[in-house]
Amino acid sequence: MRSTAIQILRTGFYRHARDYLELTKPRVVALITFTAMVGMLLATSTMVPWSILLFGSMGIALMAGSAAAINHLVDRRVDAIMKRTCHRPLPSGQLEAWQVLSFALVIGILGLILLWVFTNPLTAVLTLVSLIGYAVIYTLFLKRATPQNIVIGGAAGAAPPLLGWTAVSGQIDSGALLLFLIIYVWTPPHFWALAIHRRRDYVDAGIPMLPVTHGVAFTRLHILLYTILLFLVTLLPFLTGMSGWIYLSCAVLLGIRFLSYAVRLFTTGDDRLALPIFSFSIIYLFGLFAALIVDHYSFLLIQQF
Repeated sequence: MRSTAIQILRTGFYRHARDYLELTKPRVVALITFTAMVGMLLATSTMVPWSILLFGSMGIALMAGSAAAINHLVDRRVDAIMKRTCHRPLPSGQLEAWQVLSFALVIGILGLILLWVFTNPLTAVLTLVSLIGYAVIYTLFLKRATPQNIVIGGAAGAAPPLLGWTAVSGQIDSGALLLFLIIYVWTPPHFWALAIHRRRDYVDAGIPMLPVTHGVAFTRLHILLYTILLFLVTLLPFLTGMSGWIYLSCAVLLGIRFLSYAVRLFTTGDDRLALPIFSFSIIYLFGLFAALIVDHYSFLLIQQF
């Protein structure tokens, strides 16, 4: 009898632990944290202090998770309509709204404290502004107001490498803004590809995503145009002397692959390519930022010899 009760408690704990973890959108937060850490590493020609690297990354991750949880809370009625999101913890009834709000506030405040104590007030304030930008301004207003929602609201999602940079340097430098620009331009083709794939969901939910308001053909064109712009923007770290040939080689190869997807989607009109584009865009961003780090430390090693 006792062992049965313990088993039930364990099952309940693990189930709700998974639900709370899902609220944070862990895959998205992992990419956010990675790009923030890249910003930290690129901001200095020496090693990043371990306290900033560890607790700064934790603070950014916690506040990103808080923003994601608030997004779940605000979008719970829309999520219940869409097939992609109807099994999330709130629409499925696994968690109550007050639980989600409490969770978001706790991890958000904890993240803010970590950033204030272990990095600097600038990083803490900018991260808070990004949280508000995504969780409130984008989710509550822009998402439902305009098909350009992802373009206007993309600034919040592009902030992590800038936040990582300021965590180390204490100021906003041109290098930080360049990293910000790369993710800002990457966001529309990344998200619009998913919007094409899931456009029926957005129609049902009444969300004015670009494929819904302007049609799929128009969206394909804009994915191609933004991908071309992204290819050009990713050359800037090399052209400005921020990175070297290792980065340039990776940026060109990854960019050509991304462009080939976008061109095929536009010329063939095959919407089955939308989901592969979305999936590759994540690999693309990870590879691009990994190349920045490899190039950065390769250059520092060469300087030492």
